[in-house]
Amino acid sequence: MYRFQNYKSIQTLEERKTPNRLSRILIFSTLILLIVLLLPWTQSISSDGKVTAYNPANRPQTINAIIGGKIEKWYVQEGQFVKKGDTLVYISEIKTEYMDTMLIERSESQIKSKESSASSYMEKVQALDNQIDAMIDNRAVKLIQSKNKIKQGKYKVTTDSMDLVAAANKLDIAKKQYKRTEGLYDKKLKSKTDLENSLVKVQQLEAEYTSYENKLKVSKNEMDNLISELESIDADYRDKIAKSESDKAAALSSLYDTEAQVTKMQNEVANYSIRSGYYYITAPQNGFISKALLSGIGEIIKEGSPLLSIVPSESDMAVEMFVDPVDLPLIHVGNKIRLQFDGWPAIVFSGWPKLSYGMYTGIVSAVDNYISENGKYRILIEPDPNDHKWPAGLRMGVATRGIALLNDVPLWYELWRKINGFPPNYYENPAAKDKSEISKKD
Repeated sequence: MYRFQNYKSIQTLEERKTPNRLSRILIFSTLILLIVLLLPWTQSISSDGKVTAYNPANRPQTINAIIGGKIEKWYVQEGQFVKKGDTLVYISEIKTEYMDTMLIERSESQIKSKESSASSYMEKVQALDNQIDAMIDNRAVKLIQSKNKIKQGKYKVTTDSMDLVAAANKLDIAKKQYKRTEGLYDKKLKSKTDLENSLVKVQQLEAEYTSYENKLKVSKNEMDNLISELESIDADYRDKIAKSESDKAAALSSLYDTEAQVTKMQNEVANYSIRSGYYYITAPQNGFISKALLSGIGEIIKEGSPLLSIVPSESDMAVEMFVDPVDLPLIHVGNKIRLQFDGWPAIVFSGWPKLSYGMYTGIVSAVDNYISENGKYRILIEPDPNDHKWPAGLRMGVATRGIALLNDVPLWYELWRKINGFPPNYYENPAAKDKSEISKKD
């Protein structure tokens, strides 16, 4: 060792006080590190999204063709501003059943013919009603007349019966007188002439009795005929009325069928008129033509084919973001979100939001209850009215980076949490917390 002492470089190295200076640097660095680890750190959840509209009516939309046809003329260009009702595209008809230029007029003429036919059926129904009423009245008159004849026949039968009884009494008396005359003739107290006259009287009364008997039978037969005639009149008129009712029902059926055809044809004419209004495709609202999805003239399109897209000029800006299911319990309606928009430079310190620059504030306005196709939950964020406004140049679809601010914790805790893979500290929604406290007090 002593042999190295003769070297000047060795002597210089031994004279340096390196350990003392290095220790001071290490101590100073350790103090700074401890101070940094004790600094407050704001926990956060980051997610990507894009600018959209809060109201679905103000979001970009595709304008489709309602009917199939052939493109005849374009009235707009991409990027052009249009007002609600402005004509965008004109298409012509390609279906043969709609190509007649006089289709509506001819259909209306057919409707008038059918309406006239319906009026004729209505008149027929009214005529049959009148006919049925007349037959009902005639039947009532005929029945009254027939009943009166039956009454007269009853009176005649009664009279003929009394005449027959009287004739029977006369015949009985004549027969008794004849027997007495015959007895007196045998005793020679009456002459043969008296006997013969008595016999002739008996024979006359027998003939008269037979005549009255036949007359009574004729009256009874006439009575039976009158009753049968009464039943025949009622049945005949019932048959006629039923036939008229059947004709009326058939006329009403034809009337209803014609009215149904008229209604159907009126519906078709209305559809023709509405369809003709679909040839000119108009703007549903004020906005800018974003992109023409079809090009050229003469191209055949189907029903529902997309023609162009339009971006509404007036929209309520919002941000659509997607969060992981594990972070969903930390997001509530009313939470504030820090936003960074593409195209607007920003300096971001997620742990120290107050030191960030170029960030904008939003408030969670809606959280989906069902998971999206990408396996995340969608949330909508609207501007914070109490913070500075979002950039005026924002457009639909601008990519956005959102940071949801959570608890304030020491930096060392956040590093320890991430090293161990623990989730951020769960915190309650202020509104929900207030409600729970109120319910507990009640």
